[in-house]
Amino acid sequence: MQLYRLGETGDKKEALKALGVEGGGISIISKKMSLYYFMIKALRTPAVNILKQDALSIGAELAVPSGAITCEKAYFDCILIANRKQVEILSRKERAQPFGLKDVAEALSDFLQTPMFPLRIMGVINANDDSFYSGSRYLAEDAICEIEKMIAEGADVIDVGAVSSRPGAQAVTEAEELARIRPICDAIREQALYKKVCFSIDSYTPSVVSYALECGFGIINDITGAQDERVISLAKTHDAQLCIMHMQGSPETMQDNPSYEDVILEVSQFFEERIDKCLALGLKREQIILDVGIGFGKRLEDNIALIKNLSHFQKFGCELLVGASRKSMIDHIVPTPTEARLPGTLAIHLHAVAQGAHMIRCHDVKAHRQALSVYEALR
Repeated sequence: MQLYRLGETGDKKEALKALGVEGGGISIISKKMSLYYFMIKALRTPAVNILKQDALSIGAELAVPSGAITCEKAYFDCILIANRKQVEILSRKERAQPFGLKDVAEALSDFLQTPMFPLRIMGVINANDDSFYSGSRYLAEDAICEIEKMIAEGADVIDVGAVSSRPGAQAVTEAEELARIRPICDAIREQALYKKVCFSIDSYTPSVVSYALECGFGIINDITGAQDERVISLAKTHDAQLCIMHMQGSPETMQDNPSYEDVILEVSQFFEERIDKCLALGLKREQIILDVGIGFGKRLEDNIALIKNLSHFQKFGCELLVGASRKSMIDHIVPTPTEARLPGTLAIHLHAVAQGAHMIRCHDVKAHRQALSVYEALR
């Protein structure tokens, strides 16, 4: 007899199939091969004790503070630890329980309905001269050359913007933004580059967004998070995807002492409100992309928490985008100038993919294509 410990298995069903497990067994066993961890905040004490017993009865666990069993307080935070099969059981069982456990059951059920999306790399083109990373700044002719290069290097999406959103960036007029972006959009349309790769317009200005969509762009990257209903309407009219990003404040003010009581819950609530708004205005859920907004009104600890807990946002059933490319959070961990932050960028983005990111926005397409290809082979 020989034995060795297995590492994390990416495609569990394929691993079981290769072992020779029969079809029905594959579905049953694969649900037991990963643990899920859920933070449940401010749950009523009777509900805590009911959920604790229900979890233990099926082999799961609920971590609770020592005072919960004696009802020292009216509410407690707790952590549920369960595999997928156990989550399915609890999501059904708790629907019949009082004290708010029906809400817990519905929330758990949301996490079981996560659709699959392909992993995509989004390259960055900035048609302005004040973006935080000088390597992403291009004028019209140079931009087209760089777009062709990114396509050859394996970009799935190319994000084109004409206004910097770095901390402290100053707003520009609508006319100036359109003047900067127009030559690039025209070239993309005239050369039919939109047939080679999907283009994203990094703007929240309706006239700019409209012009880009008319030129073949397929994604609106809106850092204001669908604040303007006209942008939502444009996405609907052109059947384009709309990326909703979370930002606390504006680019001019977002890093002026940002603060959160719980960044995961606050960003989640923001997404819930904006998704409901988009759906009410006729957008389909599959058209919505979510971006937690790394560095947009966030402290280092907020950025880290969002990356580590990115899987939480899978509950919305939308594609998840992460863009931490060469951002200052790397410098706050290991002091590093912008041009030397590629290794830190890759570390963040690979962890984000492990936590459920579907699209990575980056300045270095070739390096990311190699890193993600190796990562996919390993998992």
